[in-house]
Amino acid sequence: MARATLIGFSAVAMWALLALLTDASGEVPPFLLSAICFTIGTCVGLVARMFSSAPTQPVRIPPQVWLIGIAGLFGYHFFYFTALRNAPAVEASLIAYLWPLFIVLGSALMPGERLRWFHIAGAALGLAGTFLIITNGGGLSFESRYAFGYAMAAVCAFLWSAYSLLSRRFPAVPTSIVTWFCAATAILSLVCHLALEETVLPSNAGQWLAVLGLGLMPVGAAFYAWDHGVKHGNIQVLGAASYAAPLLSTLILIAAGFTQATPHILLACLLITAGAVLAAKSLLFGASAAQKREAEA
Repeated sequence: MARATLIGFSAVAMWALLALLTDASGEVPPFLLSAICFTIGTCVGLVARMFSSAPTQPVRIPPQVWLIGIAGLFGYHFFYFTALRNAPAVEASLIAYLWPLFIVLGSALMPGERLRWFHIAGAALGLAGTFLIITNGGGLSFESRYAFGYAMAAVCAFLWSAYSLLSRRFPAVPTSIVTWFCAATAILSLVCHLALEETVLPSNAGQWLAVLGLGLMPVGAAFYAWDHGVKHGNIQVLGAASYAAPLLSTLILIAAGFTQATPHILLACLLITAGAVLAAKSLLFGASAAQKREAEA
């Protein structure tokens, strides 16, 4: 479980590159960027299939798995982009980033899982740290005229948490299925682009390299790593640790010179780190004697 959890967390680390690479990709509209990146992500899966051993017996894929996977990958991005079009980015992003908390709370409904106080406390600390980062240490101003955008951001958070939790119910379904989720998302994103956007392609080699990086990592390999993690790892720890993504993203932007280190970022770092360690208490330090006796009983 620890190894699978670490693999899942590698997705969080890759998602931390999303802001930097997206900024470097130029003025490519979001649905077109999504279509290109998920096409590259599909190629990541196809290449991985060439180097992985085929299953000894055919694996039956339940129809609901296709619905969960495509709704998760495409639905998340569709509603996120819609939220950003209809509400201020700060408020929409914070609402959308409720998904780690939803995962931690929703895990209590999963077979074989038990939600404990330190999982909830860890997720709450992570949410507080994310609030500091997204708001830049300031406040929020929710206005009724942006209600539709806020609702779309909430749907976005719900969809990704539901995708992550429901994927855990199908551990026998191989991670290679994500290849076809990426392919479907690329096609649907292209349809949305043709219907809603003007075509603007990257204008130079640097922007194309940024798009390639997006497709290989945060919009590619990260989804395969996350699928393995939520199916076989500690999902409560993954949920709470996911709040590290905006922190790592901010630290990368600081290192690249796009923003400056401030006291609220240091405080956010402490909150998110403390939350992740607290949520992973049983995984890092082992179960207490009382917990072991309770489990044996």
